[in-house]
Formats: sequence, structure tokens, C-alpha cells
Amino acid sequence: MSGNSLVLPIVLWGRTAPTHCISSLLVMDDLATIITGCHDGQICIWDMTSDLEISPRAMLFGHTASITCLSKASPCSDKQYIVSASESGEMCLWDVNDGRCIEFTKLACAHTGIQFYQFTIGTQREGRLLCNGHYPEILVVDATSLEVLYSLVSKISPDWISSMSIIHSHRTQEDTVVAVSVTGILKVWIITQDVNRMQDLDPVFEEESKPIYCGGCQSISFCTFTQLSLLVVCSKYWRVFDAGDYSLLCSVPSENDQSWTGGDFIAADKIIIWTEDGCSYIYKLPASCLPASEHFRTDVGKTAEGSIPPLVYSIADRTDKQLLICPPVTRFFYGRREPFHKLLVQGDSAGRLTLWSIPDTSPLQPLSTLQVSSTISLQEAFDKLAPLSAGIIDQLSVTPGSEEPIKVTASVYIPSQGRLVCGREDGSIILVPATQTAIVQLLQGEHMLRRGWPPHRTLRGHRNKVTCLLYPHQVSPRYDQHTHTASIHLPHPQAAL
Repeated sequence: MSGNSLVLPIVLWGRTAPTHCISSLLVMDDLATIITGCHDGQICIWDMTSDLEISPRAMLFGHTASITCLSKASPCSDKQYIVSASESGEMCLWDVNDGRCIEFTKLACAHTGIQFYQFTIGTQREGRLLCNGHYPEILVVDATSLEVLYSLVSKISPDWISSMSIIHSHRTQEDTVVAVSVTGILKVWIITQDVNRMQDLDPVFEEESKPIYCGGCQSISFCTFTQLSLLVVCSKYWRVFDAGDYSLLCSVPSENDQSWTGGDFIAADKIIIWTEDGCSYIYKLPASCLPASEHFRTDVGKTAEGSIPPLVYSIADRTDKQLLICPPVTRFFYGRREPFHKLLVQGDSAGRLTLWSIPDTSPLQPLSTLQVSSTISLQEAFDKLAPLSAGIIDQLSVTPGSEEPIKVTASVYIPSQGRLVCGREDGSIILVPATQTAIVQLLQGEHMLRRGWPPHRTLRGHRNKVTCLLYPHQVSPRYDQHTHTASIHLPHPQAAL
């Protein structure tokens, strides 16, 4: 690419943070970075200190649709790579350290869940991404090239997979993929070393298919503390199964019309379940679910039909949930190395992250409320900046008696003329030299103020805000290069609603 055609994109947000309606989130294994994806398709990288202080670091652009899921794509000791997927079938591989998009692909199907899986062949470590979504199999994707290698297919009752979990066995060399279909069928695939070497599209069929009557499954989690239990969360109940023969150990219905959206093990004897409206609850498991107990696998029928396990903590009983556009996204993570925090993380439609540090000990009083450890939104982070974040032409948009500049509602860049054209909320259009304008806004200081603003023109012809700008010659050379920029405005103020 020649120097004349090279365009370096620069984003100037101004004092108002971009919208970030969070649709998915991920905490890296070192608990130093949080990744959030939003319904607009952007990804935000947040830094987190050992004291759980959070600050946004970078915004990544690469998707054209809502982010459906995020997953790590490398071991915690290796380079920090993540993978993201969108509703339109896009997949991006990112380097978290510098924000580069390393690989991009687009499939005909959309993923709703991705899990990273690593194995060793000889001395070589290889990574795979196990993907499920709006298709009847589990796709096994190379974590480096994003190439589909093979698929895990159902012979019996094939259907979309609601959720899946990978069980790592220390007793054998076989790892197991356990999944639940949308119709409540539990599926089991064995991943052997022979399967790991596969590099073609031959399908791998399930080893077991068992109805467990868990329709509307929201999540399935493997207990890494005992390696003997599975937690299956459905919208109206949660159940614990034996990870060996998948027999039911306990079943607990939801109360007060609550809709569960996920859950996880936080200890060998405790689980956390969260709801659609952002509340979370920590339960102490009954003895029938605890391998260390003499009552393990006994009195299962009584537990399945009977009393609800005791609640230990209630978390995040939101009072402002009616103000949220979309339901919040909640996930549980814990540190694989220091710091060994156990974190409940929630992101909402206002671009806010909230953390709770979950203690290992039970409270003195039953059903205590766990306090928020840290919370911040993108807008609060912007408000803390000094100097405040520069907008595209903020210094030209200050009006007497107002702290806020006139909003830019439309813009177009004309490379051939090096000009930036900005339509504003009051109907005016500003023409400025792009490079000099960026320099003035980015390099704020006395020397820039003394030099003054670059030469500019103000066009006034609209009575209401400008909603669209077009430079015709940029669309087709048949238009005169000196043709004025066309603009469109809303004729009535109420039409903007």
C-alpha cells in the first residue's frame, strides 16, 4: 500500500463514553484482565489490580454484530490470546496485550459457547476451541488458525447443544466432553489421543446419550474441586449429577418466579446460581452431593423431591434493574495462580462492571448479603480523566453558559482534500483540516492554545440536527470533485426520538 492511500484510523470519543451494552464477559486466568463484549460488536479490555480496582484500557473493533461468547485461546503461561464470536458467524483471534486481531474467519453458523482445550502430543502443546451454538454438533477448531478440524456429532437425537463442559480425568488419558441438548438429552464424547491427532473432517460420534429431562439448560459446570460432580442449571431448577454415571444427586426448583441463567461450583460443598435480573445466591450442597460425606449418593430421592439446601449468601439484589435495557451478564471465575480470588463478575447494559469477592468461609449469620468489592462504568472512567477526553471538534463547539459542547451527530472524512466534515446537533456543519484538528485535540497544551485553531468553515442551512453526510465524489468519480458535501437533517425535532 502506498503512503498516499494509507489511512490511520483515530477515534476521539469526547466526554461521553461510547455505549457498551455488555453481552458476554471473560476474566483471564491471572485475574489481571477482564474482557467484555457488547451488543454493538465492540470488545473492551479492562485492567484489574490485585486489590480489584478496574480501569478500561482498550476498545477493539472487528465484529459487525453482537458478541455472543468469549474464550481464552491460549494457556495462561503462554501469550494471552482470546477468541470472540458474533451473531453473524464471525470469529476473531485477539492478542490481549496489544489489542491486535491475529486471525479472522466467518462461518455459516453462529456460536453461543466456546471452550478452550489443550493437549500434548509428544513435546508439542496444541490448543483447540470447542464451539457449540445454532447447529446440531460441536465444532473442534484450531486455536491458532481458527480452522475447523472435525466435529463431535450425535447419532441419537441430534439437536442444538445448549451448553457443554470438558472433564479432565487424572486417572486416564481420556478427556470427556459432556453436553446437554436443547431437548434435555445429555451427550458424552470421549476425546482420546487418537482423536486429538485428527486433522480431517471425519465426525466423532457420542459414547453415551441419556435423557436427563433438563429442558432449557442454561449452563453445565464440572466440579474441579472434587472432579466427581456436574452442575446443570436450567431456567426453573438446578440439578447436581454424578460425573461418573450421570445419576441425579439433587434437584432444586427456583422460587418466586425467578429465572436462573447460570451457575458454577465455588467449593466442593458450595455452588453459586444467578438469575436473569442480576441476583445471585450461594447454596450449601446436601450431603448426598459431597464425595467426602458418608451420605454421598444416599437419600438422593429424598433430596431430589424434598427440602431446598440452605442459602449461605444473597448477592446483588438490584434495585435499579428496571432501568437496564438488557439483562445483566453474570459469570464466576477464580485465580489459577496468585491472587487466588474467587470472583463473581457482572456486566450490564450501561457499560458497568461489578465485582464481588467470594470468601471461603461461611458467614456467622445465615443468608448474609455479600457486599460489592468493586464497580465502575465506562462513563465513570471517562469522568475521572484529567484532562477530559477530547472530542472531534470540542474546542469549536463550546457555547456560552453551557458546560457541554454541541454534539457532533454526523461526520465524513474526505481523504483527497484532507478534510473532516462534522454535522452538529444545532444544524450547523463544520469543515476542518483533519490532521491539524487531530493534533490540536490530542496534543493539548499552552503551545497549541497560542497557535489557535486551524482555519475552518461553518455552514448554516439546517434548522435541526444533521443526521447524515455524504461526499458524492467519494462514492463515484462521475461526481465533480469540487461538489459540496450533501447532508440530510431531520425536519422536526420529535422525529429524532
